[in-house]
Amino acid sequence: MEILKVNGVEKSFKDKKVVDDLTFSVNTGEIMGMLGPNGAGKTTTIRMIMDIIEPDRGSISFSGNGHGARSKKSIGYLPEERGLYEDATTGDVLEYLGTLKGLKRQVARDRAMKWLQKMDLGEEVDAKISELSKGMAQKVQFIASIIHEPELAILDEPFAGLDPVNQDMFRGLIKELKEKGTTILLSSHRMNMVEELCERVFMINRGREVLYGKLAEIKKDFGKELVELTYSGDPEVISDTFGAHITDVELEEGSARFYIEKGYSPDRFIRELPAGIEIEEMSLRKPPLHDIFVAKARGGNYEQ
Repeated sequence: MEILKVNGVEKSFKDKKVVDDLTFSVNTGEIMGMLGPNGAGKTTTIRMIMDIIEPDRGSISFSGNGHGARSKKSIGYLPEERGLYEDATTGDVLEYLGTLKGLKRQVARDRAMKWLQKMDLGEEVDAKISELSKGMAQKVQFIASIIHEPELAILDEPFAGLDPVNQDMFRGLIKELKEKGTTILLSSHRMNMVEELCERVFMINRGREVLYGKLAEIKKDFGKELVELTYSGDPEVISDTFGAHITDVELEEGSARFYIEKGYSPDRFIRELPAGIEIEEMSLRKPPLHDIFVAKARGGNYEQ
């Protein structure tokens, strides 16, 4: 079942079209990744979903009901541009924002304390937002986006500005939200996080769709196999042996990273490994999402 449907949406600012005929859906209970380089139109699309701005054309529906009070209260939104009341205390901010989403004051306060303790911020309940570190404020903003237990959480760059420890914490919290039934639309440049968390992804570039579907199928359709080697021997023997069958070759003393072109099977590659090198380690796998993202953002492997 679709919890969110975006159909043929377009948006222009002055004479520049920033979102061009986008259509995608988010299924109930999934974590869906939204990808794209800076300026691709991701945040504009999210703002249209949130009814902050109106599309010029197309439609957006939430559980088939369009926009409206019910849908807004059923959505949690973590914006890329953070904004909290700097002179208010952490507890008061979360209580207030919870009541705006329909919670009773005491329920909002109780949930705020529960989440603050869960995120190692229990002692900051009476601290002003202005006194918090950037990472702490990010945690508070995250709590504000999900304190009302939304059906759909839209998280725009949730890992930005976080150290590795807190990135891992957020990753675990997002998984936990999904397990408890929250549907998540996740926009992030952290490709490793998207790859781990999302089964499906939607990528846009210059306002247009360039990738949409299950991550496993996208990797398969990319049509290349990634090889990473650690070896002893002449570093040039790899290029000399495989020539036109490999691309994006990165050679260093004792290591190599490259792609096997489509049509040249991994089995054949292994059989034809030259005797002049001694393999110490080798991995052969589908391309990481990072490499597919870079190729698409640069205009590779799709029709413009």
